[in-house]
Amino acid sequence: MTTGFVGELTVFVLAILVGFEVISKVPATLHTPLMSGANSIHGVVLVGVIVLSSEVHGPLGYVLTFLAAAFAGANVVGGYAVTDRMLQMFKRRPAPTETAPPGGGRR
Repeated sequence: MTTGFVGELTVFVLAILVGFEVISKVPATLHTPLMSGANSIHGVVLVGVIVLSSEVHGPLGYVLTFLAAAFAGANVVGGYAVTDRMLQMFKRRPAPTETAPPGGGRR
């Protein structure tokens, strides 16, 4: 094990622990908006895939790059879909208009 790898592994483990602590403190009512926003930010992952795709050589690299792009794209689309669905919940529905029963209302 090299010193660089141990340092990167330490940062990775600390990021997991801090992320878990932060997310566990979020109330349930804010969890969905937080996650939909985080998913939509995954556009940065798509940029990373584009940058890494220029360095890929070989069939395994192509497959992994494609999978990374597909998963990141699905995450971005899903984030926007969840956000749109949440925002639809807060729109006011139009008031129902009263319509006369068939036959003019006379019996």
